[in-house]
Amino acid sequence: MTATHAGMTPVTKGRYSVVRADGAADMAAVFGLRALCFDIDGGAQDQFDETATHMLVRQRGDGTVVATFRMALFGGADLLGSYAAQFYDLTLMAQIAAPKLELGRFCVHPEHNDPDILRIAWASLTGYVDDNDVETLFGCSSFKGTLHAPYRDAFALLKARHLGPADRMPAVKAAEVFRYAHEIKEKPELAKANATLPPLLRTYLTMGGWVSDHAVIDRAMNTLHVFTALEIGAIPEARKSRLRALV
Repeated sequence: MTATHAGMTPVTKGRYSVVRADGAADMAAVFGLRALCFDIDGGAQDQFDETATHMLVRQRGDGTVVATFRMALFGGADLLGSYAAQFYDLTLMAQIAAPKLELGRFCVHPEHNDPDILRIAWASLTGYVDDNDVETLFGCSSFKGTLHAPYRDAFALLKARHLGPADRMPAVKAAEVFRYAHEIKEKPELAKANATLPPLLRTYLTMGGWVSDHAVIDRAMNTLHVFTALEIGAIPEARKSRLRALV
């Protein structure tokens, strides 16, 4: 992980503000929201929390934390020390030296479904990405539960339209996986697929993101997840301009 990098500038727009977590009270809010969203005591804390930068999306006025995520900057071979590298063989991506930003533990309060929450979170990342010359955003996009049947159309859609390039594709590393790109033969029913795609993954995909050809069955987190990456150069210019306008 890179030792130094440009900081994250707070962003305020409309009803929400995005700020860096600072101090014990903020970290308690981070873990509290995680515990609620992932239904795991302690907020799914791990060793990666110690070195990551944690961000909060707060509702202006009462300061309610409505979303949180963490991020860590990598370049080259140190990518193999990322959270995602526990589950996916990232050897091919690690051969590319350009800076990469891992986003993780991204969760939105279940009682706050305003799309502006994700919008301002992504806007807050725009300046950080520019300041640190980030080439790729990446992370694990989670489906709730460990059964793939409810998401079969979503996985069929990922296979049909959103698989990553061969020269960056993660290889299988985890003990339990669902090789959906190999196992699913039918075409997706688009309405069902779109209805079951997690909102964060949908956002990645609408900006040109791609996914691994298999999903990891993560019983500790009670999720299925796919490796997800977004090359900054693939984001449509109009989308970049709209995000920058919010900063």
